[in-house]
Amino acid sequence: MDLSLLLQIVGTTLGLIYLWLEYKANIWVWIVGAIMPMVHGMLYLTNGIYADAAMQLYYVAAGIYGLAVWLRSDKRRKEEGSEVKSGGIRHTPRRWYVWLFVTYALLHILLYWLLVEYTDSRVPILDSMSTALSIVAMWMLSRKLVEQWLVWLVVDMISVGLYFYKGIPLTAGLYTIYCLLAIAGYLRWRKQARIESSPGSRP
Repeated sequence: MDLSLLLQIVGTTLGLIYLWLEYKANIWVWIVGAIMPMVHGMLYLTNGIYADAAMQLYYVAAGIYGLAVWLRSDKRRKEEGSEVKSGGIRHTPRRWYVWLFVTYALLHILLYWLLVEYTDSRVPILDSMSTALSIVAMWMLSRKLVEQWLVWLVVDMISVGLYFYKGIPLTAGLYTIYCLLAIAGYLRWRKQARIESSPGSRP
């Protein structure tokens, strides 16, 4: 079997598991999220998508960080006596929007420059855009912010076109499913945030 095809199959399988765990706000999402980048990294390198390939190193580190944050958050809620399942889901504070956008913009500019100067990438704008947005979205996920799903939706839509263009259709198909689940995840997390913020949701 062709290596690229094998990596797409394995990556797609792990991606679907990851999405389901994220949708359920299950802490195992970070474990799968630390394994999946190794597969995707190899796939992207073989197809010349360099920023996304390098991004996988960030995903591994983010997985470790996110796991630590969620474990600490769960421990704190248990100490406080909270019985809310998947607790901690909340909306992004409005004051954070400006610095999140600034962080994205700076990352996009830096990654675009690196791709143009040091690689032969044929899609530096889209590659750097999706990578910069992914970094921001991963941080938002670690904080269980509802709007992380909307950022992922933009990333997923960009990725569908990018991966079809690069000739890896299975991964493009996976990201098409990601788009649908991003919408479903946003609706579910928004509802959960509303439940958790209601006066009767906590002891």
